[in-house]
Amino acid sequence: MVKIILIRPGSTDFDKQGRIQGNLDVPLNDQGSAEVSQLIDALRNVRLDAVYSPACQPALATAEAIAKSLGVKLKKLERMQNLDQGLWQGMLIDEVRRKQPRVYRRWQENPHCMCPPGGEMLEQAAERVRAAMTKLLKRHKDGVIGVVVSEPLASLVRSLFSHNGVGDLWKAATEHGRWEVLDVEPTTLAVGG
Repeated sequence: MVKIILIRPGSTDFDKQGRIQGNLDVPLNDQGSAEVSQLIDALRNVRLDAVYSPACQPALATAEAIAKSLGVKLKKLERMQNLDQGLWQGMLIDEVRRKQPRVYRRWQENPHCMCPPGGEMLEQAAERVRAAMTKLLKRHKDGVIGVVVSEPLASLVRSLFSHNGVGDLWKAATEHGRWEVLDVEPTTLAVGG
């Protein structure tokens, strides 16, 4: 059994403003740095074998701080860039709700069947997550590893292992600097979200 500590990075100015970040590379803000410090304190008694992160700024900065403070190796997660939300990136969530109410409602009700204009289908991102996690679990058959990823990718990781739906992806995006434990059998992955 592998324990995955699923870690959300600290917040950015886009998070504070209620903007859709998608795969834009926005650095941590002061609040995000404080959240990372709190994460490090909370994780001090967790014996991590390694911390994994994609190259995106908020996740990588969070993972680097955790790895350095806890004295564990930081390893890069391939193909785990955040969901490309196309033309929505940089927009306020309320702006999308107001300007595109039908599209917004469809995204809330059934995100797997909806593609943000010019963006990536959630199912495409789920396939990337599945491939990356399968590769990761081939390296780790047991132990405790940290995986730092932004929302909505964190919800996809949780969904993959819990066999539950992804939930409200924009509400989940407010969960900065938080972590949860996923107990995972390396031989079993969910086939759908």
